[in-house]
Amino acid sequence: MAAQDPLFPESAVIHGVTVRRAALTGTEQADLLGEIQDIARVSRPFSLMTGWGKPMSVKMTAAGRFCWFSDRRGYRYIEAHPETNAAFPPIPALALAVWSQFETRVPPDCCLINYYGEGARMGLHQDRDEADFGYPVVSISLGDPALFRIGGIERKDPTRSFWLESGDAMVLQGDNRLAFHGIDRIKFGGSGLLPKGGRLNLTLRRVAEA
Repeated sequence: MAAQDPLFPESAVIHGVTVRRAALTGTEQADLLGEIQDIARVSRPFSLMTGWGKPMSVKMTAAGRFCWFSDRRGYRYIEAHPETNAAFPPIPALALAVWSQFETRVPPDCCLINYYGEGARMGLHQDRDEADFGYPVVSISLGDPALFRIGGIERKDPTRSFWLESGDAMVLQGDNRLAFHGIDRIKFGGSGLLPKGGRLNLTLRRVAEA
């Protein structure tokens, strides 16, 4: 059973992860979606490849100074779109407002925007390419429900899963900042927010030293 987080009365701690259900209202979700669509027109989503040459099922773009990137050379952050070489657009204000509910010391300098279409998933991984793990990774879900899986700081650690709904915000910080996590699947068509179905996940983080 989910326990209440005393810092955020609307939040629940699920398997050690703080989740703020309905952090964005329906109107705010629609507004944020509109901003993401504007970003995608300027900074077109692109496909990634793992370090061992396997195509990833999720498409990505970004807002802010940095975007995470993966190819046969490995994992890293880039400061320009890999196809156009243009800088990424600013992070939407609504996304910044969600970040500030969890972190007030520094602003994020990266907002990854992942699109999960039908059948897309994200394997277990750690977010460990940032300069300072003392800052959190904040996730915002929009669109179809997603089954989120989290384990420990070792890949072999046991994992547990729970569903994230449209408008939910989640934070990895403290003991679980480096926990392995991923998305097992989405309920494609489970939300009417995205006109053609699917899920958008925004992850905000601080990449450079503050």
